[in-house]
Amino acid sequence: MTARLYVVGGAVRDALLGRAASDRDWVAVGATPEEMVAAGYRPVGKDFPVFIDPRNGEEVALARTERKSAPGYHGFSFHADPAVTLEQDLARRDLTINAIAQAEDGRLIDPYGGRRDLEQQVLRHVSPAFVEDPVRLLRLARFAARLPHFSIAAETQALLAALVESGEVDALVPERVWQELSRGLMEGKPSRMFEVLRGCGALARLLPEVDRLWGVPQPPEHHPEVDTGAHLLLVLDQAAALGAPLTVRWACLMHDLGKGTTPPEQWPRHIGHEARSAALARAVAQRLRVPNDCRELADAVAREHGNVHRCGEFGAAALLRLIERCDAIRRPQRFAELLLACECDARGRAGREAEAYAQAPRLAAALAAALAVDTAAVAAVAAERGLKGPAIAALIHAARSEAVAAALMDRSGFAG
Repeated sequence: MTARLYVVGGAVRDALLGRAASDRDWVAVGATPEEMVAAGYRPVGKDFPVFIDPRNGEEVALARTERKSAPGYHGFSFHADPAVTLEQDLARRDLTINAIAQAEDGRLIDPYGGRRDLEQQVLRHVSPAFVEDPVRLLRLARFAARLPHFSIAAETQALLAALVESGEVDALVPERVWQELSRGLMEGKPSRMFEVLRGCGALARLLPEVDRLWGVPQPPEHHPEVDTGAHLLLVLDQAAALGAPLTVRWACLMHDLGKGTTPPEQWPRHIGHEARSAALARAVAQRLRVPNDCRELADAVAREHGNVHRCGEFGAAALLRLIERCDAIRRPQRFAELLLACECDARGRAGREAEAYAQAPRLAAALAAALAVDTAAVAAVAAERGLKGPAIAALIHAARSEAVAAALMDRSGFAG
């Protein structure tokens, strides 16, 4: 086979940044599909020729060009043949830092200045064709969250706004929006993604429920940063700093949506925002087809984060009711994630990032006390007394409440 193979994209970029690359993408220049198959490569591509290298199981795509043929992410036609050059293939990529190739002998091919932009810490589009694919806007925002010290070139920023104004962003399918948002949330500084989306007007199109949090004040005695949008960004970065999983980070993004619907005459108070937040979070989850684990935790956090923050004022009965509303007896791991989301919320306030969150160990210990109750033994005693159904459940609830109360009295066994 006469094809020339090159590593392209993220693996080259990450190597130049001194970062570990999870996988490598290859491009084959100067080959036909028939030649690839004859050389032992297994075809797997549906939309364009992609093959599996029999030597290492890595994907190899034929060099190709693309042309816009319809609105949206799927509106492209591809052309691949031996005459397509490496430079032409690289030209269809989104950012210059992703348009660097490396030959098998280690030589770098960088026709669009990607190495320069890496050195200068700039995110820059490769060509004006950037505006043809709305996913590129989401990808750039995600890269901004991964590389928060990188600036966005002024001409690229103008193209982001053009993507929004043209309506291309509105053509994004929910699954792709969720995919890019979820990946961006898992980057080192997720707030940067939302700053980029908001700066070009895309956030108002994709997540208007989030966008309208900016300009909404909160009580300064609880929120030194005052602005609800500013608070949200601090919460997201706290989630990243604490290594939270995606479920928690999504719940953090959704937890205060109801504040965006508080009538201005009620500012800076937001009475009842928890229920409104939960309803809006459910609507967003349905629209973007968010996975169940993320949507369920977001719903619970939106409803109960205020009560979790106030749990230091609760007695045993109120603590147990909170635990039961959160379904913590049945799902203790999800309850731990709920507490982590609440901790991110509490620490996502200007100047309070390092404060301890005593509510988490308090509720964790209360749950442990409730779980330690031998419910089978309580049920057996109840059955001997001829009790059934709701009466047995009431006795179990009472036993758990007593256990939580005992834990409250035991300083050595209760972190409160």
